[in-house]
Amino acid sequence: MPDIAPCTRTAFPPPPLVAAALTVAGLVLLVSGATTPQLVTPAKAALALLGLGLLLAGASRLGKLWAGPGFDVVFWSGAAWLLLLGLAIVCLPWLPLAEDRDVASTVAAPVFATPTFTGEHPLGTNAFGLDLLARSLYGARSSLLISLSAVALGTVVGGAIGMVAGYFRNGVDRVVGIATNALLAVPPLILLIALATVLQPHLGNVAFSLSLLTVPGMVRLARATTMAHANREFVVAARAMGATRSRVLLRELLPNVLLPLLSLAVVMISVLIVAEASLSFLGLGIQPPAPTWGNMIAEGEDRVFEEHPHIVLVPGAFLFLTVFAFNIVGEKARGRRDSRSVKL
Repeated sequence: MPDIAPCTRTAFPPPPLVAAALTVAGLVLLVSGATTPQLVTPAKAALALLGLGLLLAGASRLGKLWAGPGFDVVFWSGAAWLLLLGLAIVCLPWLPLAEDRDVASTVAAPVFATPTFTGEHPLGTNAFGLDLLARSLYGARSSLLISLSAVALGTVVGGAIGMVAGYFRNGVDRVVGIATNALLAVPPLILLIALATVLQPHLGNVAFSLSLLTVPGMVRLARATTMAHANREFVVAARAMGATRSRVLLRELLPNVLLPLLSLAVVMISVLIVAEASLSFLGLGIQPPAPTWGNMIAEGEDRVFEEHPHIVLVPGAFLFLTVFAFNIVGEKARGRRDSRSVKL
């Protein structure tokens, strides 16, 4: 019998090598697009975006090989951005950053310097020679501190009111419902502008004003969750054993209401970051020279953006990435909570 030649098979590199190659290639292109001074700005942006796409594709494949098919590279990228931003904010006093607000000390500094990513001003400077990286990080601290304080206040107040309304019902529920609907009937921007004209534009007052935007949603969610659990077996058993109303609310109902409130709070942080930036952009929030993302974007008015687009793009990128990351993390947390509730 004639010899039968064995079937030849084309050799493909194993999946880990492909994923690693995509990751390395994306990282190289991203760094090249960010640090090559010979390229014009559109070419830099295109090269950086291509590198970012390859980097995410490679990281997604590596993550799925390591953690399974459920690995979500977008979620982990958002979480990594928030972690990196949080660490930078905590370490601000020790970071070697240029001046962010003292105009008198930047007389000799270049104005409207374009981003170089490797020089003294990696993200450029504004019209007064102030460093945009330093201003963006200090602006992140202000925006996050205001948003987190407002969400915390709104969650505590709205959650408590909603639990009381959902548990006692009757007249208390009607009064709370009327007050909540009245607050929702006022357009949020009109409410914030009205409060800004009365209150001084410092951090505490801005946080208080923004907290009013979170109260109605927290009240409704806490009320609905309390009503859903008020007649469950463990609550009925606690009443039969002589537990007081406050004990039932705090020990039996609060643990079941807290998780939905926290998942909504994470999403509300992103809403309040945008609201705070809008107030600062209109000149009703934190006042310059103290930096926030909103008043930094406002520096691009009067044709400045056309001639020096990085003045708006730098704080805009920080704002976009942070809001996007909070939305992704919040939606992921809400999806896990909903799946658990369905299983139960």
